[in-house]
Amino acid sequence: MSPLESSILLFVIGSAAGFLNVLAGGGSSLTLPALIFLGLDASVANGTNRVAILVQNLSAVHSFKRENYHDSKLSLKLAFLTLPGAIAGAVAAVKISNETFETILGIVMIGVTISLLIPLPKQENASSNVKLKTIPMYLSMFAIGFYGAFIQVGVGFLLMAALHYLMKLDLVRVNMHKVFIVLIFTIPALILFILTDNVNWPMAISLSLGNAFGAWWSAKVSVRKGEKFIKMILIIAVLIMALKLLKVF
Repeated sequence: MSPLESSILLFVIGSAAGFLNVLAGGGSSLTLPALIFLGLDASVANGTNRVAILVQNLSAVHSFKRENYHDSKLSLKLAFLTLPGAIAGAVAAVKISNETFETILGIVMIGVTISLLIPLPKQENASSNVKLKTIPMYLSMFAIGFYGAFIQVGVGFLLMAALHYLMKLDLVRVNMHKVFIVLIFTIPALILFILTDNVNWPMAISLSLGNAFGAWWSAKVSVRKGEKFIKMILIIAVLIMALKLLKVF
């Protein structure tokens, strides 16, 4: 495949992944195999994908802000809670077999799907004064930061479940905070990949442009279509990823 064809392919796949990542999650399950298919080692594919994730979430944050959906104070508080875990995840040497990892993640995804089918009691949207100093909140944000920096694939599902159930946020606001949080905890992981020379910059640029394009439109769709649409897409995306990880197909 020529460099031009590779760039076009990565832009298209990146667009789909960016759209899916902002609206639900699991976009990296598209981009990582594509990067490996194009000849990158797994570690380089992982690092290259982080560039696109960073750019994607910059685009999504800006798009949400243009739609008048932003709460920087609360987003920063949540992001800071993930940073210790993200730093640990970025430097961790934890070794786990692919098979074990995929089985555990698949089970988690099924759990997330079931939880999304349970309706929340009606309540007012959380504000920047929400109480974050709870043990479940600290533990979940630490774990999500660690997982997101170390592995990334599927972290959006876990983050959405945590914000939806621990903070009682509607899914539109969950997505608004999610893109900001992922943006912040991606930084230490990306720095590590850059320092260890695990980024293919030409491919990263093509993929990033696609991710940014998809993320921009996904943020707009998230605001305009509302929570019911997001929940439908999220459940479908989680189920497909879970079944794939559990090797059902």
